[in-house]
Amino acid sequence: MQIVYGSPQTLYPPCALALGNFDGVHLGHQVVLGAALERAADMGLAAAVAVFDPHPRRFFQPDAPPFRLMDDTQQADALADLGFDRMHVLPFDTNMASMMPREFAETVLSGWANIQHVYVGSDFEFGKGRSGDVAILTGIGEQIGFSVSGMKLKSAGDSKISSSRVRELLMDGKVAAAAGLLGRFWAIRGEIDRGDQRGRTIGFPTANIPLGEYCRPKFGVYAVRMQLGDRVIPGVANIGVRPTVDGAEERLEVHLFNFAEDIYGETVSVELVEFLRPEQKFNGLDALKAQIASDADAARKILANL
Repeated sequence: MQIVYGSPQTLYPPCALALGNFDGVHLGHQVVLGAALERAADMGLAAAVAVFDPHPRRFFQPDAPPFRLMDDTQQADALADLGFDRMHVLPFDTNMASMMPREFAETVLSGWANIQHVYVGSDFEFGKGRSGDVAILTGIGEQIGFSVSGMKLKSAGDSKISSSRVRELLMDGKVAAAAGLLGRFWAIRGEIDRGDQRGRTIGFPTANIPLGEYCRPKFGVYAVRMQLGDRVIPGVANIGVRPTVDGAEERLEVHLFNFAEDIYGETVSVELVEFLRPEQKFNGLDALKAQIASDADAARKILANL
């Protein structure tokens, strides 16, 4: 998949475009994405997707707590796996935030992406002050030469599948339910740093990964799987601040089963498979060590039965 950042220097082939934030690329998003892919195949057009960077929520609320479900690489990989030919990364800055709906449609959609058809969620809003919606975009498209489809997102029971709902489930520790909306286990991707290497002193060495801009799931212990290159390695992980050792930094610490390689500096992806227990403070390292052993046994059983 070709990734195009900002204003392109060349005119790309006409496309059917899926437009949105697509944070999570969950099953609700895939209604919009799938429609664009189908139209592109039927009409012999390029299949394209456009996302905003940074996420508009981060632009308008710079001090908001971390909320992302994916980093940029995970998002691009998920969209490429669906079959898109190119991805437009739109710089959401002061200039874009101040564009009126028609200017955005003419400059970005027609000019940068060269769309013939655009697919958005039925509740899509855009332009300065969210002054544009699907009806307004449809009218503009009729005037300047593209069509618009506002897609109703898929629901799970009585709830629309949304990034907000996935975040709520993760914050409650309901990672299996979140996976059901995502269509895969939720994963944290990052580079392994050295941490304080305290786990080695109690027989449970860990790979430490900063949480960065990821939304914070419920702090506690999880059965996990780490993707390291082409290998998937089972383990048990703690997400939180490590109150037993008076920790302060929020991070992911993964103990891998039957694994003794040096992987500092490697970029890995860690899937949260099942929540085991909340984070808690223990009365000393011996009590912590005993609990980690118990957590590891529980995680092994869960992962063996996947």
